[in-house]
Amino acid sequence: MGILRTVRPIFATGGFALATRYDDVKEVFANNAAFGVSYRENLDVITGGAPFFLGMGDTAQYRTQLQAMRQVVLASDLPRLGDEAEARARAIIDASGGEVEVVSLVRKVAFDLTGWYFGVPEPKRGRLDVWGSRLFEFQFTGSVADKDWLAEAEELATAFRDHIDAVIADRKKSGATADDVLQRCLASQAEGKAGYSDAEIRTAILCMVVGGPPQPPMVVPQGIEQLLLRDDWLAAAGEAARSSNDRRLHDILFEAMRFDPLAPGLKRVTLVDYRLARGTSRETAIPKGATVIAAFASAMMDGRRVPEPSRFDPDRQPHEYMHFGHGLHECFGRAINHATLHRMIKPLLEKAGLRRAEGRAGRLTKRGVFAERLVVRYG
Repeated sequence: MGILRTVRPIFATGGFALATRYDDVKEVFANNAAFGVSYRENLDVITGGAPFFLGMGDTAQYRTQLQAMRQVVLASDLPRLGDEAEARARAIIDASGGEVEVVSLVRKVAFDLTGWYFGVPEPKRGRLDVWGSRLFEFQFTGSVADKDWLAEAEELATAFRDHIDAVIADRKKSGATADDVLQRCLASQAEGKAGYSDAEIRTAILCMVVGGPPQPPMVVPQGIEQLLLRDDWLAAAGEAARSSNDRRLHDILFEAMRFDPLAPGLKRVTLVDYRLARGTSRETAIPKGATVIAAFASAMMDGRRVPEPSRFDPDRQPHEYMHFGHGLHECFGRAINHATLHRMIKPLLEKAGLRRAEGRAGRLTKRGVFAERLVVRYG
């Protein structure tokens, strides 16, 4: 990517383009009239054809659905979510006996936390983490042309939608109350507010569980791997954790994630014939219908906008990061991630003698772009 940023920053051929520089990646993300999300077809499989705002353009329906979720997913919840994430992780780590598989730890905390917050319990048959993780993979990397994967996605998605429908019906029938997102949605429905039909509630909660908790077990273990490569910053993270300097711990982890973020890039589709980086020497024509990869991992290493990008620096400015996209389709759970990711791993970083497990288990392995296994020991 470093070579491309210098030699051919916008690599385009036929119906494909790759944007590698910070400014060009931001332009792709920000110009929703020219670049749309490419996973709408896959998202329709997951939702059963029900529209969801992250698959839409900037329409009235998009704004109605977005506002509906903003009224029930509240900034005032963030401290409680951070505390809950830390408490759940601490219970697992304290019972671990000195060895922790980081991907499994973060996946367990992320899905349990999200289910609790949104009001979706574990199904009697099946598991939220399996359903959510597989559907996340299908949404962002799958193809409806792959009939076997399509059949699996349809089966899991149908079970997931049925489960949430049953939870909604049971909550209404029982009259039970809880301080969670589902209860707030039902209260808004009872008040006759727009965006809260049963189908809209189900679709929103389904997509939050599919789109949210699969992210932490990808990116947090990658951040831990980067700290394990840097003894001084691993020690600094441990000190921040032990002193409950959560702000500093957050900044160290998010800087570590810059060196191996959620994915190399995000896919967009060109909605009109477009000239990217117009007026510059790298101006490139991209035809309508082309697939464009906005390489945000490369953008965060672009020295034109990120000073000394190869240097580990937790004191960077927020605009130097692009962890969760940008613009119209920026991750809705961005604020939740900022409140919880470092808290999920804080009880582990507190431990003295934190180190890799021996052998291959102590090295991060991936399945494609998905973190698969990383074992650490402490004490």
